[in-house]
Amino acid sequence: MIVEHEVAPLRETILMRRSRGESVAFVPTMGNLHAGHLDLVRVAGERGDSVVVSIYVNPLQFGENEDLDSYPRTLEADSAALGDLDVDIIFLPDDRTMYPAGLEEQTKVMVPELSETLCGRFRPGHFVGVTTVVNRLFNIVQPDIAVFGKKDYQQLTIIRRMVRDLAMPVGVVGVDTIREADGLAMSSRNRYLTPKQRAVAPGLHKTLREARDALRRNETDTVGVEAQGYRKLSDLGFSPDYFSVRRQSDLAAPGPEDESLVILAAARLGQARLIDNVEVELGRRKEAMN
Repeated sequence: MIVEHEVAPLRETILMRRSRGESVAFVPTMGNLHAGHLDLVRVAGERGDSVVVSIYVNPLQFGENEDLDSYPRTLEADSAALGDLDVDIIFLPDDRTMYPAGLEEQTKVMVPELSETLCGRFRPGHFVGVTTVVNRLFNIVQPDIAVFGKKDYQQLTIIRRMVRDLAMPVGVVGVDTIREADGLAMSSRNRYLTPKQRAVAPGLHKTLREARDALRRNETDTVGVEAQGYRKLSDLGFSPDYFSVRRQSDLAAPGPEDESLVILAAARLGQARLIDNVEVELGRRKEAMN
């Protein structure tokens, strides 16, 4: 496993592998790797000949009073886990490498509208930080494919739009969320939950599943489904930011003919802000009824 910290030697290493006809699969992370991250790495290994994983806690995607300083940094354990998966290259840039001119002078990349809805309403500037760093990482690594988890469905959708709009030659692969046995989506921020809150946390996914079942029962009042989901989360002790039914393709509000939907939620529980979602394919239900 090769570890690179700077752009030039990383590119030389990747170029050498490409000269042998190898394709490159890329997994960008902020470290503190759990089973969900490692599943992305495994998928990358199935899709590409060489696997590159970056670890960089990106300050541009943290807002005021968010957890940049306390975000867990576990490089030694992360490196060991990636070594066990036979990752080819780890890229460990610092702020100077990622933003040579400084954060304020860095050229920003923004996907309009998509970046300003759902989580974008509650974390202003967050997705600009995400697209800016992912755009720079894509230009540095120049991967054939990049692998992201579906847990942050909005992020995945935004990155796909950025790649499409900027004509980037990168295939974006979305991977299903890895969960704990009780359904809680794995996340680095689960560490902020107290034992009592941890017992409540699976209620987020349970509420999403109940909303999915309501839609599958031919419930057409999506506003009512959203209101009920929001209310259930509040009753459980969450402080919800949103509970929303959207189209999978572009996260717009669904119309009566839309069949591929996703239900997304974000809610605070103590110090943790949890996000999750479930996809809903109504067409399959209709076919089963015919």
